[in-house]
Amino acid sequence: MGRALGTDWVVLDAEILPWSLKAIELIRAQYAPAGAAGVHVLRRAEALLERRPRATWSAAPLLAATTARRATVEAFRAACRRYCWETQDLDGVRLAPFHLLASEGGVHTDRDHGWHLSTLARLGAVDPLFLATDHRVVDLADPASEAEAVAWWEALTAAGGEGAVVKPMSWLARGKRGLVQPALKCRGAEYLRIVDGPEYTLPHNLERLRARGLSRKRSLALRELALGLEALHRFVAREPLYRVHECVFGVLALESEPVDPRL
Repeated sequence: MGRALGTDWVVLDAEILPWSLKAIELIRAQYAPAGAAGVHVLRRAEALLERRPRATWSAAPLLAATTARRATVEAFRAACRRYCWETQDLDGVRLAPFHLLASEGGVHTDRDHGWHLSTLARLGAVDPLFLATDHRVVDLADPASEAEAVAWWEALTAAGGEGAVVKPMSWLARGKRGLVQPALKCRGAEYLRIVDGPEYTLPHNLERLRARGLSRKRSLALRELALGLEALHRFVAREPLYRVHECVFGVLALESEPVDPRL
């Protein structure tokens, strides 16, 4: 790949696997204790409600609600375990690249996603560290193509996969108002328990989540994208590092902006 691009270095956008490798302390210090405590408390509450004397008041509705809550916490613990596996040093660590952002002399935003994925897939042939990123090309004018993609996503998430990222074929796509959102994460129901909390599927929580305000988050994402691309162009052009860092610090500043807490 280096010869084809005329370079001895590349900048990759990639996912490091397993997820636990970069979040193990979060799992140990926050997710695992919260999941264990939740299951323990809710099982205890179920036992107490089952022994409630029927002559006083019916505990059936509260017992059913408690059982439902306990099931969501158990599902949360299972979701966390699904994305973790033990690694020794770099053994078991994998890198799944999906963008070849830049190389000597160029930023590759003029190439479509098909080129990026096919080019990066060649890395796995020379180094087992790299995984080819699975993908599907969908023709939105063809209902059968859409249905096939939906079925693939459903099978992927039902088997424990995180989900998929939907992107336009072009790396950068423009609409009437300028640059459009470059990617949209479509996560599976169980993975979302890690993101939105164990009980997010309960009706009152789903109602709250559907009311989220996304416009500010989208605006921030587009501005961060523009700054990131400018940083790449400056880096490839061998501008002074402080010029690259200006863009990087701009991204960090945008990341610190408050948004809807339900996100």
